[in-house]
Amino acid sequence: MSNIVIVESKNDAIFMQAMVDKLNCDIQVEKPIYIDDYERLEGLSETKLITTLKDLKADLQKRDIEKIGIIIDIDNSSEQERLELVNKCIKEVFKSETLSSTKQFIDICGDNGTKAQLACYFTNVEGKGELETLLKEIKARESPYADCLDSWRSCIEEKEGKKIKQKDFDKFWISNYIRYDTCSKKEQQQVEKKCSMHGFDYVMEHKKDIWDWDNPALDDLKEFFKLFC
Repeated sequence: MSNIVIVESKNDAIFMQAMVDKLNCDIQVEKPIYIDDYERLEGLSETKLITTLKDLKADLQKRDIEKIGIIIDIDNSSEQERLELVNKCIKEVFKSETLSSTKQFIDICGDNGTKAQLACYFTNVEGKGELETLLKEIKARESPYADCLDSWRSCIEEKEGKKIKQKDFDKFWISNYIRYDTCSKKEQQQVEKKCSMHGFDYVMEHKKDIWDWDNPALDDLKEFFKLFC
């Protein structure tokens, strides 16, 4: 029997796989749903989640799946709003009971009667955010280059009267942290591959120590994965 987790993006998959490896759990992180980073989880994105669940439903018997996890960003939504989205997709595909909370399994059934369990989790820090928000919270190195962006943000807002969205700021902060605070001079000769979120697979393979894997911000996510261990 196999356990699988589906996620939004390639970088989500890379990070979640690293977390699974840390916990030594037998979980396969599936190919991402590929919801665009700046696209709300509605309309087409909802359709993508439904399509992914339909594919899993068809695969239940031939892949011998026991447990399924769904991990999506909470962004600026409430947990209840995200649950409503996921439950709408579950109802559309499985016609089953729905989730009343995160980190709790419900039973689902494939077309041929094959049963499995499904649970969800929303990536967040104190009820808001996404992967970059979490990464910012668990950084393990000194971060002078990234931290100085606070002054830049204040300057832009004061002089230009423009508000920098927290979502955009967190992405910019992580980019600077990876490129300037954690990359060696040699690595910076290959910035795209080794010092950016585009090269996040390299970062997570070779520099896991730039993150604090014992940070309390990861406790809820660890609890979720332990449901599969």
